[in-house]
Amino acid sequence: MYASELLDIPVHTVEPGFTAHELQELLSFFDHQPIMTTTTTTTGSPNSNSGSEGSNRSVYNVDERKRRRMVSNRESARRSRWRKKRHLENLTEQANRLSLEKEELRYALGSTLSQCNVVWKENQRLRTESVALRGRLTYLCRTLAAMHGHAVNYNGALNHSDHS
Repeated sequence: MYASELLDIPVHTVEPGFTAHELQELLSFFDHQPIMTTTTTTTGSPNSNSGSEGSNRSVYNVDERKRRRMVSNRESARRSRWRKKRHLENLTEQANRLSLEKEELRYALGSTLSQCNVVWKENQRLRTESVALRGRLTYLCRTLAAMHGHAVNYNGALNHSDHS
């Protein structure tokens, strides 16, 4: 019996199922191959319309299913390899990008440390100069106070005392 013959069989359903158009579309897939039907004789053994042709069809259907599964598996494996390749390419690209960023950060850190060292040395020089200038100022204030007869406190400021 062919799929087109199945369309002529009235189908009564109580539950919602496929529409006539959906059934026709589903059955159109089988139009290319005849559907194997078996009848049971009075002895109870299955009997096909054409003897060994039925068993050939079932073997053909099994072989066809195996072939389709094999093709499907190959296609799935091909897609999997493609995804793996893309993933590897993305990871390689990310590694290269991160490596460049690392070098840029290393250069920026070296530059910052160099500037920090220059500023630290300048700060040390200014502190040393400040101590020297403070000592000189103290010396000059004491000298000036001694010349005028005034006492000088420890910061170098003059104490004006009226000893007249």
